[in-house]
Parts: sequence; structure tokens; C-alpha cells
Amino acid sequence: MPKETRMGTVNAGSQRYHSVADLSFLSGKPEEQVLAEAERIGITLKRASVGDVMLMEDGWRLLTNLNPSSLNCARPGHSTARLIDLIERAIAATELDLSGLTILTEAATGVYCVTPVIAAMAGATRVHAVAKASRFGSVDEAARCVDHLAKAAGVAECISITDRIPFNELDSIDILTNSGHLRPITGALIERLPKIGVVALMYEAWEFRPDDLDLAACFQHGIPVVGVNERHPSLDVFSYLGELCAHQMHAAGVCISNNRIALLCDNEFGDPIKAKLEGLGGTVLVIPSVTSIPHSKWDAIVVALKPTTAPRIGRTEIEHILSVAPRSAAIIQFWGDVDRSAAFSRGLTVWPPDPPAAGHMAALLSELGAEPIVRLQTGALRAAEGIRRGCISSATGIAQVVQWNSTEAL
Repeated sequence: MPKETRMGTVNAGSQRYHSVADLSFLSGKPEEQVLAEAERIGITLKRASVGDVMLMEDGWRLLTNLNPSSLNCARPGHSTARLIDLIERAIAATELDLSGLTILTEAATGVYCVTPVIAAMAGATRVHAVAKASRFGSVDEAARCVDHLAKAAGVAECISITDRIPFNELDSIDILTNSGHLRPITGALIERLPKIGVVALMYEAWEFRPDDLDLAACFQHGIPVVGVNERHPSLDVFSYLGELCAHQMHAAGVCISNNRIALLCDNEFGDPIKAKLEGLGGTVLVIPSVTSIPHSKWDAIVVALKPTTAPRIGRTEIEHILSVAPRSAAIIQFWGDVDRSAAFSRGLTVWPPDPPAAGHMAALLSELGAEPIVRLQTGALRAAEGIRRGCISSATGIAQVVQWNSTEAL
């Protein structure tokens, strides 16, 4: 970058500026490419204690050119400083202490880059973070995201980022997280863990998905599988579910206030979703099954049903919906698979337009911001840590150990 394009100095802590390092992190591009693009479009840089910076509006313009999809990450709530602050708060609230422990987790993009950094900031001796290419970003982008945040937090030296599971290190792993880049967790991996190892589910025990990991192998080798109580006072992740549902409805173009909403829910998600939607002015009826929906002029039908091997909303359910609701009612898929072809063939609309993976939620908590993800990941590590150190799970505690009955499929 020519010297004359750098003018003056600024306060490094100013929120009106983006640093070149941050823009490299957000865009997934090397700093050299960021600088070259800034020069090409005539952006003036200033000097700060963190290096070269530019005005925030110039940073957004630069991101638009470098990687439009990265604009979402450039929001103030996703800033590096805020992520570190949220992590520190979550560690303090849960009293997470991973000192002396080795963690195997994922290296991911967006706010999900926090997981290995949380472990390192909580004192883990070593954190192995596995990066894989996904629809959210490449291996290099995931590695860059984690490395940037880890360096800013001062914990990069204890995080090893790799593009494959380190099988030669498995016998030293204390906690293995059931994260996307590690799934499915096979019996071949489980059998290499030490007898003191623990698998952290990263969600509540009752939400367990059999395709995620070989549960039989875990029990055969004495490896506890630990869910996290997302309703624990130190986490309160469930309070975000209603906000996420409202976010989905607004994205679908459906207002909540003054609208009639049928909430199909047969699980623990019902209360927090109902409370939020009613708080926003909606009239909400919680209904445990499709066949129980009463006839009414519904504006929206929210599907929050625990997934099974077959779609929760199939052709039979579509026909019942048509018999009790106007064709204009929007079907909002929150959780529970929907046969979209059956719905579309009968003129019904389903949101979101692209289906999630079978059994997965149709919206991610990260769409709201970093807070629920930081709380959830920290809580899951805390639950696994407690079991690893010999604590006993309880109904009111943070850890939920998955039980196994060899005669039943979970």
C-alpha cells in the first residue's frame, strides 16, 4: 500500500474503524489481498496501535467487493472484541475450568469459531480443532477464523488446527465434542478414546440424534455421552428459542402481532416459543399433533415437532392442514421434517424454502447473534467437564448423561 494513502493516527479502541486484520478475518482473504483491494478502490488507511485501520463504512464497502457473504459477520455484535467479552462472561457464569484437560472439537466459520477458543480460554492444556469444508466456508476460512480469534484472545499457542481427525492423539483426549466437523463419530474413533474420555453433545440429552455418533460403542467402551441443560440459570439458552421463531416468521414476511398462530409442538420447546410470540402480540395455541389442529383462520402454522424417521408433516398431515386452515396460512418449519413436495403440490408455502438436514433445526441460533452460541458451547463443555471430573448429573444440574437401553433405539 503506497505510503501516501495512510493518513494520521486513530484511537485503537474506536468502534468507528475496522482494522485490516479484522477485515482479513471477516472476509477470509489474506491481508495482502485486503490491502490491494483497498488501494484499488481508493480507501484511505489510518494508523492505529492495532495496525492499519479504515473507517467502518469503508470496511463494509471493501467486504462487499472481497466476499459479500462476510457482511453478516461484520456486524458489531460479531466483532472480535465482543466475542472475547462474551466468552469471558460465559466462562465466569458457568465456572468452566478445563485446566489439565485436552479437548477435541471443530474449527468452524462465523460465530461457531468460538468453540476451541472457549476451551483454550478456560485453561485447556491442548485443544485440537478439526476444520472441514462446508457450505459455510472452506478449510482455510475456518482455520483463519479460529486463528484470528485465538490470537486476539492470547490463546493461539495451545490450539492445533488440522483438516483431519488426529487419530494418533485420541488416547489423550478428555472431552470430544459432537460438533459438525467431527460427525459422525464412529465406533473406530470411540474405541481409541481413553476410559476417562467424555463425549459432549452440545445440546440437550433428549434431542439426541442417532446419526450423530455410535452410542452403542460409547456404552461398550464406558464413554459417557453428556448433554447440556440449556435451561440452567447460568446459560438460559432456551430463552432464545422464541426469539429465533419470531426471526423465522419475520423472514418469511409474516407478522406476529394480531395474528393467529398454531404452534405444533410435542416437546420442551413449546413454552419458550409460546411466551415470546404472545409477548409480541400473537394469539398462540400449542397443539401436540397435526390431527389436533382445530378449524380456524390461522395465519401461520409453526412446526416444532421432534423429528422421527419419517417427515412429521407428510401428505396425510398436509391434507389435514388444508381441512382446518386457509391455503394462505404459512407453514414455518422450526424443527421436525416437512415433506415440501407434498405441501407445494397442494399449494401450501413452507419457510425456509431450502430444507435443513434431516432431523436438524431449520434455523440456527447464530442467526440471532453470538450470545446463544457462546452460552451453548460453553455450557456443553462445562457439562462434559463436570462428568469428566467425577461429578454426578442431576435433574437441576448442568449435565445430562444420555442413558442407554440396548432394547430401544434412541
